[in-house]
Amino acid sequence: MAEQPIIEIKGLSTYLGGHWVNKDLDLTVQQGEVMGIVGGSGAGKTTVLREMLWLQKPNSGSIKVFGTEITTASSRALLALQRRWGVLFQSNALFSSLTVLENVAFPLKEHTSLDHETINELALLKILMVGLPADAAIKYPAELSGGMQKRAAFARAIVLDPELIFLDEPSAGLDPNSAEGIDDLILNLQGTMGLTVVIITHDMDSLWRVTNRVAFLGEGRVLCVEPMAKLCVNPHPEIKQFFSGPRGRAIKGTYQ
Repeated sequence: MAEQPIIEIKGLSTYLGGHWVNKDLDLTVQQGEVMGIVGGSGAGKTTVLREMLWLQKPNSGSIKVFGTEITTASSRALLALQRRWGVLFQSNALFSSLTVLENVAFPLKEHTSLDHETINELALLKILMVGLPADAAIKYPAELSGGMQKRAAFARAIVLDPELIFLDEPSAGLDPNSAEGIDDLILNLQGTMGLTVVIITHDMDSLWRVTNRVAFLGEGRVLCVEPMAKLCVNPHPEIKQFFSGPRGRAIKGTYQ
């Protein structure tokens, strides 16, 4: 028997700003894969992400995460689910008034009954796991570079040892070396922790390097779900246009 998908979306429809952002959208994410989500501006990528996290309600459709229908789940069931996933927001969403250690420890304080010393030890372990030096723990976000802030947010996202992690533009605003470092971190943690990863990104290098499959959003639905090698040569006009720019062609040549 095939394993149950980690995420299963069927018939998702959302009406915002006077138009349908998505209409009868279907998407399935399998356990252990890195699923990329791409599409042009206004394709509804952020909307779908917010709905998977239940930060926004669709007009209709089904969203199952770990086999639980979140559109009808109780608050208690949703809280239990949220403890099983982590989120890295595009802006990092770190608390500016808290140190890195305090930021990373925050979910442990909110969702566990562990003592203060254990919480700090676990938080420091995750800080080291994402490649930050130990002395970064006592610094505030404003004292860190953009890449280090991203790693700190990553540490917080994995501090509860999630099974599933959502990454919203994880390399946005980073220089090429820092972006490559984040790609390496994603691959390393996905392998060592057995994570299922959902990543929204416009970074072509990341799409080629870290994803197993990529879902292309357009016309209010998922037009195609394929590995990058197949997706970038898909004949659908919208997909073809997306990958036909100079950067898309150059990076395609690098990886093929």
